[in-house]
Parts: sequence; structure tokens; C-alpha cells
Amino acid sequence: MKKYIIYVAVLGVGLLLGWLLFGGVSSQETDHNHEAETSIVQMWTCSMHPQIMQPEPGDCPICGMDLIPAEAGATGLTADQFKLTENAMALANIQTTVVGNNESENHGITLSGKIAENESANAVQVSYVSGRIEHLNVSFTGEDVRKGQLLATVYSPELYAAQQELITAVSLKASQPELYQAVRNKLKLWKLSDSQINNIETTGKVKENLPVYATVSGVVTEKLINEGDYIKQGQPLLKIANLGTVWANFDVYENQIALFKKGQPIEVTAKSYPGKVFKGKVDFIDPVLNHNTRTVNLRVVLKNTKGDFKPGMFVEAQIKSDKPQSDAQHIIPSTAVLWTGERSVVYLKSSKTEPVFEMHEVTLGGRQGDAYQVLEGLNAGDEIVTSGTFTVDAAAQLQGKKSMMNHAKVETMESDEIKTDRLTVSKDFQEQLKSVYNQYIILKDALVKGNSEEASEASQSLEKSLSKIDMKLLKENEAHMRWMSQLKKIESNSASISKYSKIEEQRQYFKGLSDALIGAIQSFGVNEKVFLEYCPMANNNQGAFWLSKEEKVLNPYFGDAMLTCGEVKQIIE
Repeated sequence: MKKYIIYVAVLGVGLLLGWLLFGGVSSQETDHNHEAETSIVQMWTCSMHPQIMQPEPGDCPICGMDLIPAEAGATGLTADQFKLTENAMALANIQTTVVGNNESENHGITLSGKIAENESANAVQVSYVSGRIEHLNVSFTGEDVRKGQLLATVYSPELYAAQQELITAVSLKASQPELYQAVRNKLKLWKLSDSQINNIETTGKVKENLPVYATVSGVVTEKLINEGDYIKQGQPLLKIANLGTVWANFDVYENQIALFKKGQPIEVTAKSYPGKVFKGKVDFIDPVLNHNTRTVNLRVVLKNTKGDFKPGMFVEAQIKSDKPQSDAQHIIPSTAVLWTGERSVVYLKSSKTEPVFEMHEVTLGGRQGDAYQVLEGLNAGDEIVTSGTFTVDAAAQLQGKKSMMNHAKVETMESDEIKTDRLTVSKDFQEQLKSVYNQYIILKDALVKGNSEEASEASQSLEKSLSKIDMKLLKENEAHMRWMSQLKKIESNSASISKYSKIEEQRQYFKGLSDALIGAIQSFGVNEKVFLEYCPMANNNQGAFWLSKEEKVLNPYFGDAMLTCGEVKQIIE
């Protein structure tokens, strides 16, 4: 018995110690877990607009639907937005730039160009007599020559005979001075100097070879003859360029021409001389536009006494324009732009604190070095991806978001039946079309209320108003043809609405009726302000338009289910 009593006592002591050591901790852990669960704030979102996140239940501010509890970890992003992890951002070296902070916007326009020879300082050394090159003193292209330097010696039978004539004419100088002077002038035309001619007269000896001297100083850019070649009078021998000054030629895009003028200061830099700036002025702007590149040539004359610039060298220019660019135009790096067909797109960082991105289409202007001018699509302060753009696009494709290869284009109207340009028609026709439009509004209001009977009656009244339109009021062929195309669509869809009794089927045909009537009102007008409204959720999430007399959105495609879902897209005056 004593043995069992001891066992029971030991067990009791163990239980007591276990409760003292771990019982409080468990209680504390339970309390902490309960606090953590209660600290999680339940968020509410809209099933159709997941970007809506509110801390309490209510109605969606966009479509009016009841909010539902958001799942844990809900992001609250729009349909086109997607999020990358910080690890993915680091691995892909994704970098962003804030639009409007680019240095090129603050320091003017950057142009790329190339150094060329100054054509006004170039010369072609020619032969003044026919003959054979006996000796050529210029060995290679690129050799420096000085004015008066011996370039070559030429054997010329014509020159030999002319020297003989001079020696004969000297003896007849007194009796026939005109003949004597004519022979001397003949030799002068062949570029013999007075001293050379006098030497022939004094010595009475004929020189077999004629020396050819350089008429300008410069660099031989092209050697056109070789030693032993036979040449004709006036034939080019060498091309010599004076590189004391050179041209820097830059391409200016068509939309930038107005920013430049002759005499404008310019700063030229070359990668061969980092940190060195060469100053110059705009010397020439080509009056003819290049039809292929849509650019004009802008030229700057640069001093080159030290030979820093070599023809063919690439250079850049910084020009401070006298005319400021539009505030809506910005400069972005070329690495930020992706092209897909006719579209140019960039990726916008939607959140200032989170790596959330979405694709944006932009309209680009001219290229300025390694950057592009943005005409439309971005505002100052927007943050865009400038490094790792293709990686971001690939992430968008993998997540099924709008991307370069996955561009969701909403087709809401058939382009063949919708015309936006206004045609001139009589006021009588406009009034008759206005009667149809008024019946359409009654039909629209019936669909908003979800009343199929009223919708059917309004559709029948619309058909009656349609039948009263006088076609003779349309005299122009274009107006007549356009109305006939829209008339058929209005008639067929209106008849279908009056035929069906279910509100869902009536709403389906209401889209076709709206598209056709929108085209008619845009084309002809009804002497009244008309609101063109749009719901992106209608037509199986492809979107649909309708017309309204008021700016307030009342959705005829969903009624009370999403009464205020939509927005005003256009006001037809």
C-alpha cells in the first residue's frame, strides 16, 4: 500500500508542476491568437469591380451592387493591373522613371549627327594639259599637302610644241608683238608662271616635263590617277579637302522644325572626347524635307584647327530651343517604349508604394537621341518602367492582363454603320429624327425600370415615328445612303424588341438599335444636346453604348441590378 501511495503522490506533484509551467503559457497563447483573429479587418468589395475595397458593407459606388466580403489577401486591383513581388523586381532589375524629371526635358533637345567635310572648302586638282604622268609625288589617300607643293610631273607633247613656238616668237617679238604675246598667254593658261616662261625665253631650252603644283592646302581624300597614266586636259587628278573647318549634320524631325532657327547656339559632344564640349551655331537648315525619313538636315560649322573631328565621326548636339514645348509633351527614354503594330505602349507604375503596373498606350513624336517625345498618353509625375520593360510585359501576359500581345480591344459599334462626321440636312428632317429619338428615350426608360410591356409599346411607337420620316428631305447622295444603312438596323432591332416579351431579350436587341441611332444622330443631329453613355459590363463584358437626355447614368442593360454602372463617353451637341 505504501508503494501505491508513493506513486500517486509523485503523479500528483508532476501534474501540479506541469500546470504551473505550461498552463499560463497556453492561456496566453490562446489570448494572443484571439487578439490576432479579431485584429484582422474584414474588407468588402464588388464582384464586378474588384478595385473597390471598403472597410464596411454597402453599395458599389460604380454599379450600385451590394458589396460582398473580400477574400483574405484580396489585392483591390483593376482588371488591367497586376502586381510583382519585390524578389521578381530585384531579379529582373526593373527600374522606373518619373515623367517630367528627365534631364533632356530641362536642358533642351538632343540630336544625333555625323561629321562631314566642309564642301565649301574642298578642291579638285586637275590637269591643265594632256599627257602622261611621269612622276607622282602623292603616295596615299590622307596625305597632307600644302599650297604650292609639287604634286606630279607631266610629259605633254602639246606643251613641248608650245615652248618651241615661244622660242620662235621671241625672234619675231619686234615685228609681230601680237603673235609673241599670244604664245605667252597660251602657256599661262596651262599654269606656267612668268618666271618659268622667262626662263624658257632666256635659255632657249625646251622642258620636256611640266610640274603640277597644289593650288590649295589640305588632305588628299581621293587619288584619281596613278603614275604612268595618260590624262586629258581638265581631267581630275586629286581631291583635296581643307579640314580646318568641318560640318556637323543633324536630322531634325518634321514636328521639331519650328523649334530651330539659323544662328541658334548649339553644344556638340563626341564620345571620342568625353567631357569636352564644342560650341557652335546653326549655320543652315535644309529647306527641303526628306520624304523617306520625314526629317530636314540641320548643319553646324565647327572649327577643326587641331584635327579633333574626323569625317564620319558620330556626334551629339544639345540645343536650347527659343520656343518652349507644350506642357503636355514629355521626353521618355527609348527603353520604356514597346511597339506592337501601330501602337506604342509603356508600363505605368500605378501605386506609389507597391509594385503594381498596368499598360498604357502613348502617342510618340520624334526621336531625340536615345529618347522619344510623348505627345499624348502621359502626364507629368507618372512613373513608368524604363528598364526591364519586356520582363514586365511577360509578367502581364502570364497573368492574363492587357499586354503587348494581349490587347483587349472593345468592339462596341460596327465601323461601317457609325459615322461621326456631321452632314448638313434640313431642320425638318432633324425634327422628324428627333421624334424617333424621343420614342427611343421612352424605350430606354422602360428597360431601366425592367418593364417589358412598356418597352414593347415604346418600340412600336418608335416604328411609327420612323415611318413618318420623309426621305425626300435628304437630297445629298451620301446623306441618303448613310440614313438608309442605319434605317434598316433601327427597323429590324426595334421590331425584335416589340416581338419578344422577356426583358433580357429586349435588352439584347436594344444594343443594335442604340448603335444605329447613335450613328444617325451623330451624322444629322436633332437640335438638342445628347449624352452618349457606356457600360463596360454589358454585352457579355464587351461593353455597350446608349443615348440619354441627361448626364446622370441609368443603365438600361442591367436596370436595378447595376443601375448606375457606366459613364458619359461623349456629348453630342
